[in-house]
Order: sequence, then C-alpha cells, then structure tokens
Amino acid sequence: MFQRKDAALLAGRISEPRRFIQVLTGPRQVGKTTIARQVMEALELPSTYASADDPGLRDMHWVRQQWELARRKCGPSRAVLILDEVHKIPAWADAVKALWDEDTHHGIDLRVVLLGSSPLLMQRGMGESLAGRFEVIPITHWSFGEMREAFGWDLDTWLYFGGYPGASSLVEDEARWRGYILESLIETALSRDILLMTRVDKPALLRRLFELGCGYSGRILSYQKMIGQLHDAGNTTTLAHYLDLLGGAGLLTGLQKFSNEPVRRRGSSPKLQVFTNALLTAQGRWSFVEHAQDPERRGVLVESAVGACLLAGARIHGFEVFYWLDRNREVDFVLRKGELVVAIEVKSGRRRDGFPAMKAFIDAFHPDRTLLVGTGGVPLEEFFLTPPDAWFDSAA
Repeated sequence: MFQRKDAALLAGRISEPRRFIQVLTGPRQVGKTTIARQVMEALELPSTYASADDPGLRDMHWVRQQWELARRKCGPSRAVLILDEVHKIPAWADAVKALWDEDTHHGIDLRVVLLGSSPLLMQRGMGESLAGRFEVIPITHWSFGEMREAFGWDLDTWLYFGGYPGASSLVEDEARWRGYILESLIETALSRDILLMTRVDKPALLRRLFELGCGYSGRILSYQKMIGQLHDAGNTTTLAHYLDLLGGAGLLTGLQKFSNEPVRRRGSSPKLQVFTNALLTAQGRWSFVEHAQDPERRGVLVESAVGACLLAGARIHGFEVFYWLDRNREVDFVLRKGELVVAIEVKSGRRRDGFPAMKAFIDAFHPDRTLLVGTGGVPLEEFFLTPPDAWFDSAA
C-alpha cells in the first residue's frame, strides 16, 4: 500500500517519549484518516477512532466519552486516540485541553491525533486554548510524484485530474469523475466546512465567487472586476473575507502582490489560485483530451498547477507565495522565506498579454534567485518532482 511521507512523520512523533497533540489539517479527501489508520496499524498500538463529522454528535461531552474509551486501552503502555473533524464541536479546544492536562497530571500516556478539514478553524481553536501542547502536520493535495507513484499517472493526467487520490479510479469515466468532484468534494466542503461552521451572510455569493475564481485560476482579477461579474457582490471587504474562508477550506485563495510594504500587499488585486486543478477542470466544459491537445488550454493548467504546487509547499515548509505586477509586466510567482526571495517565471505555451518583467523585478528587488519553469528552463516534470523548498537552497 502506498504511504505518504506524512505517515512516517506522524509515526515518529507518536513514538517519541515526549507527548504532544498531533494535529493533521488539510482539505477533504487527501488522506488524513488513511494516514492515521496506517500509522496505528504499523505501530500496533491500541487505538480508538471517532469522527465528529455528523451534526448529531456536536457536543463536547462526546469528546470526553471518546477520551475515556481510549484511556481504558492505555494499560501499562501508551494508546492512541484519533478524533476526526473535531473542530465541528463547539468549545472542542477547551475540552481537549482539560482532558490532556488531566492525563499529564496523572501520568496517563494517551497519544492524541486530531484531524480537521478546516485549517482555519483548527488553528483558531488551537491558538486560543492549546498553546504549547500541539504540533501541526499539514496534509495537502497529492503531488504529481505521489499520484505517479501510487497510480502510474503521467504529467498531463495529473495536470487535468489533480491531486485527489479517491477520485483516481473514476478518471476513465469523466462524467462520473466530474460528478464526484462537484458533489462529494466541492459541495461538501462548501456546505459543511464553511457554511455550516462559519457565519456567511451571502452563501450564494460565496459559491459564485468560488466558481468565478476557479475559472480565473492563475490570473489577476481586481475586486472591482469581481464585483462587476458577481450579482449582489457587496463590497471588497466581503469578497476578501470570503476568499479567506475558501482558502481555509483548501479550495481557492487570492495571492497578494509582492511588496516590501504590508499595506500595499493587503490592498492589491488578488491573483486567484485553486489548490488543485481538479477544482478548475471539474467545473469547465473542456475534456481531458481537449486540454492536453490545445497549447492554450494546457498552458492554463500548467500555470495553475505551478501555483498549486507552490501553495502546498508553502504550507509544509513555511514560506510565502506572491505574484508581482508593474503596469503590464508580471512575474508569475515570488517566494519569500525569511530574507530569501525567489522569483519564478512560467513558460507554459499559453499566449500572454504582458511584457517580460523579470529584469524590472530584479532591478527593483534584487532577488536571491530567479527561476524559469517550462520551455527553455527547468522542465515541467523536474519542477513538479522537486520539493518546492529546494528552490531556496541555491539562493542561500
């Protein structure tokens, strides 16, 4: 069975003498539960698994019940408790903190793993109550290398069908695959991970913004233009907030313009970016073959996939991702890690309206490294198979 490297990381942390709450966060259907179960089987530890992904279970007393069940399995050695979608229980972090502290006081070696499909809500709860008690393992959509190793996919297959391993068996029937992505993943994430958990005054607007953003993935779109294309869009503050919610669910985000001045970054037009291309192609009208054979359409997927790859790397390795635009000159992506800056230009075969911008960016910001991806630069397969933080290595 294919195992992600996250499984080895989790297994190592559970086996350490010191106890920390291990928190696996990431979008739906990227393998969080599978990773936890694989680790439990490999370590051969007594374990208890329970999921709160059911409105009928939303009670902090449920957390205590599951905790007590797991405590009984500790005996002379440690046991493991896995709580899935725990952020859906009100005051979950307070309950976990109280129970964790009880175990610490009484010397009970219960190892706790929390899984959540909303990193935003998980971080909010942990920051309020669990400071000093947890470690986060970000789980992202599957990379090209992982899908190739697990399912034998080539690059064009991954560019179109994206990084959802559970949908891999459906790609031979595109209509069925599309229905699975739209109903089981997108709709569930919107309705249960955002609308059910967060106050959203205009749910229809949130959905339309997501659809618009997917269609513009990899492109800069001002908030004013968004308002022009969305009915009852309200103001830019509302749209920016909804983009944050969509980003917290691992669906869609808006990259900020690179600048040394935080005020200018926050006030910039966002570059819309999906977290995996499946979110884009499932809502489009073009088939896999049409995308693969048309340089323009394939170029859109390449640029979107580069952005998604960098976003995944940013979550895991802790760097920031921006774009840069000066008049009609655009640098596709700018990475920053501490004081190091890497500028990335993508040559995808898609026709571009802008003018070469790298020289202007170099003159203005003096990046530590510039990188050309695609035609004439780092081959696409090599780029997607390289850990994104590696681009900082030669910049240091």
